[in-house]
Amino acid sequence: MATITDPLASIRAFNRFELKYLIDRDQIGQVRDDLSANLDPDPHSPTGSYAVWSLYYDTVDLQFYWEKIDGIRFRRKLRIRHYGDPTTIAAAQPVYVEIKQRINRVTQKRRLRLPYRAALALCDDHLLPDVAEGIDRVVAGEVLSLVSGLDLRPTTVVGYRRLAMVGRETDGGLRVTFDTLVRGRKTDLDLKAAVDTAPVVPEDMAIVEVKVNERVPYWLTEKIARHNMALIRISKYCTSVEGTPPPGLRLQREEAA
Repeated sequence: MATITDPLASIRAFNRFELKYLIDRDQIGQVRDDLSANLDPDPHSPTGSYAVWSLYYDTVDLQFYWEKIDGIRFRRKLRIRHYGDPTTIAAAQPVYVEIKQRINRVTQKRRLRLPYRAALALCDDHLLPDVAEGIDRVVAGEVLSLVSGLDLRPTTVVGYRRLAMVGRETDGGLRVTFDTLVRGRKTDLDLKAAVDTAPVVPEDMAIVEVKVNERVPYWLTEKIARHNMALIRISKYCTSVEGTPPPGLRLQREEAA
């Protein structure tokens, strides 16, 4: 396996609360401009929007999918995530292997930065990466235990465009993202495959995600109401598994308006 010495390869783990809203895509500019009075563009993100592509793993009987559908209070997801054009991924390209879990309303994420070939070796072939500075063996072992214990396998690929904003000093930890062109596929399960991927959320809609460490600031609650943003329950992973936009999604938006 490749040796990773980049300090960014260390685990990132945190607890978050996440809320999702639905808006019309042509509202993005207006909402973004309004939020810019309190939020800044994410300094760690490329200028403007950027692509996010994820390869999700699940059991043969879709345990993770059904745990989400059934509202199980403790549930997990495993994915390999790439930021940018997936067709440019090479074997040594850094990606993230992520375990995302939810306990009641709290979301937790643990992740490792690995070359794409090492990420696939870990998740597909159950091979631990070489021990190197910055690689958290505990997290790598957790991923290995998950994929081998549940016999996880690639299930679906999800991609979208993301625009990200972050809170200032008084709102540390606050992050708001706008996701558009949400697409998914259940075949050609390789992130770098240059194949068409069908929309799983109507292309004239955008998903706004609010992520916060403790509570949503009052000023943001007011702006959410001002723009008639519809609070929704949606999983990009589940919509990709299903292959079609969730029924009633447009109705939720109309009722909020």
